[in-house]
Formats: sequence, C-alpha cells, structure tokens
Amino acid sequence: MATAPGKRSATVEEVLAAIEAARDKVMADEIKSLTKLGIPEAMAYQMISSRFHQGKSGGTEEAEPDPFEATTNNSWDEIG
Repeated sequence: MATAPGKRSATVEEVLAAIEAARDKVMADEIKSLTKLGIPEAMAYQMISSRFHQGKSGGTEEAEPDPFEATTNNSWDEIG
C-alpha cells in the first residue's frame, strides 16, 4: 500500500496507544462527572470500569456482563 509523499503511516502500536489514551481520558472525565454528582470516587471508578469491561487490574478479560446488553438472541415469542 503506497502512501502519499510527506505522509507517514502509523504503526499498530501507535494506534493502540492513541486508543488507550483516549479511553483513559473518557473514563477520567466520566469519573470526575460522577464525583461531582456526589458518588464516591471508588464507586464511580467501579461503575465506569465495568462499562469498559475492565477489571481493577486493567486486563483485557471481561468483567461481569452488562445487564443492559443483550447476551442472547431471544425473540419476542421465546420471551412470552
């Protein structure tokens, strides 16, 4: 794949680092917003990290599933 003169393509590591930095900033902003609402910081961190499917270790393994996400493909016939 050729690039235009003067343009440099980013490496996979650079892209991943940028994504992680953006995610960390969004998480920090959300935690700050929740603490302004009176939620303790530890609780706010737990809420936000579960949304981003991260454990406190920061690993990539999934935390408990989000109750608002569909985990099965139930049709209305199966539900009723």
